[in-house]
Amino acid sequence: MRTADYTIRTATSADVPPARAVMLDTVYRDFRTGYVPRWHGDVIDPAGAYLTPARHTLLVAVAADGEVVGTGALDSRGPAHPPNPPHVAERFPSGVTAQLRRIYVRPEHRRRGLARRLVDELLAFAVADGGYRAVYLHTDPAVTGAEPFWRSLAKVVHDEREDAGGGQGIVHFEVPMAGWRGAR
Repeated sequence: MRTADYTIRTATSADVPPARAVMLDTVYRDFRTGYVPRWHGDVIDPAGAYLTPARHTLLVAVAADGEVVGTGALDSRGPAHPPNPPHVAERFPSGVTAQLRRIYVRPEHRRRGLARRLVDELLAFAVADGGYRAVYLHTDPAVTGAEPFWRSLAKVVHDEREDAGGGQGIVHFEVPMAGWRGAR
């Protein structure tokens, strides 16, 4: 399949179960953590986390056959301290920070530009909102391909692997909004 064979759109309530399946499969397969309530509450209730709040959104990547094969979400919650470093939480306060979350694509649909298309649409959403000053995300570099992907789109603001003891091993990023100003 080519990238053009997929549709990226805002999720509906009917998309919630297959989107949740993509998310749960990812946390079990790629993260190898399984479902952890304090980290993944939004995965169990994506409608409450992303469809209901006005400044939040959940996107899905849909294959030509109608299968939901990818997800991307955005919310207005900045990173909390703890568990994140205090200077990261201070730099990205809730309400004015758009946090990218759950940019997941099923393995058999990767390397087709879907994650980049999801991010483009989420950034357009953040810009159109008008109230966000920054776009933040974090990633686990142990997930194959995640760190190089985000380094191609964003600027590292803190790499916990460089902390004494390695912190949580998470890499924190800021995605520049400038390139998407006035988009869509």
